Parts: sequence; structure tokens; C-alpha cells
Amino acid sequence: MHTTMRPEPIRLTYADFCALPEDGRRYEILDGDLFMSPSPGESHQTIVLNIAIFLREHVRRNKLGRVYVAPFDVILDEHNVIEPDVLFVSNANKGIITSQNIQGSPDLLIEVLSPTSVERDTRDKRNLYARCRVKNYWMVDSEGRTVTELELVDRAYAVAQVTTGSDVFRPRLFPGLEVQPADLWE
Repeated sequence: MHTTMRPEPIRLTYADFCALPEDGRRYEILDGDLFMSPSPGESHQTIVLNIAIFLREHVRRNKLGRVYVAPFDVILDEHNVIEPDVLFVSNANKGIITSQNIQGSPDLLIEVLSPTSVERDTRDKRNLYARCRVKNYWMVDSEGRTVTELELVDRAYAVAQVTTGSDVFRPRLFPGLEVQPADLWE
């Protein structure tokens, strides 16, 4: 009797990630699998910039921690390297910040949904971030014009709020911060 052995699937690591070519594409490793995204469009970048400005001003004014925008590597673990659109690391968690990347789970990750990333951001990354104990995750839907704020409860996310239309976004993580969602799209 002849037995065929199948090789174990290759699970990429941060070292593999660092060996990728610098070709202007955006790469991430999720559970050891490589994903590539095309450069984001104008609307996506406008929203990312607006979120970063609102958040950074509040965080800076209140001396809460640091805000970063992509591309900036976040190494959640050996087989999970992401580049979220915007992220926040609190002062209490600042030990995960290095000069080259973030090594561990930030306090907040924000993804602006794109047609090419909706499923990955709303399902795959949501599950990964919860598994890696990222306390807060915001998904910003430019087409639906909503902001969904998720908070980690045990090992899964609970929806803290979904802000739509003319509602004011008041994130629980940042008391005193109020954002008109319409200001994000402009």
C-alpha cells in the first residue's frame, strides 16, 4: 500500500512579510496567508485623513496616547501582520510601539471599507482582531455612510453603536469626542 503525504500549508511570518518587494502595493498576512490590496481610492483616503485628524486632535489635546495611519505594520502575532487604515495606542499600552512597527494589540483599529475589502474587513479581520484581543474596532462604510463601533466582550465583538445619517458619533473609547459623520466624507 502506498501512502501519499501532503505537505503542510505554508504559513507566512513577519520575516516573510519583510522580504516582500517594495512595489507600492499594500500587503497583509492574515493567519499566515498573504493578501494584497490595490492602492485605495480618493474617497477612501479622504475619509482616512479626516478620521486621523479628528482622532489625533482629541488624543493629543487629552494626552491619551498615539494615533498612526497606514502604512504602519502591526504585528499581532507571528502569522498576522496588518496595516490598518488608522490605529490608536493608549499611554497605558505604549510598550508595544517600536520605531519600525507595533508589536501587539493596539487599543483601537479602524478600517475604512472598500469594495475590494468589505468581506475581509467585516468578517476575517473582525474575527482576527477579536481573537488577538484588540479592545476596539471601528468599521467605516463610505458607501453606506455609517460608522460601526465594536467593543471586545470576552472573545467576541459587541456592537456599541452604529452611527448613520445626521447622528453624532460619540465613541465610548474617547469621552468628549463628537464627530459629525458627514464631516468624514468631505
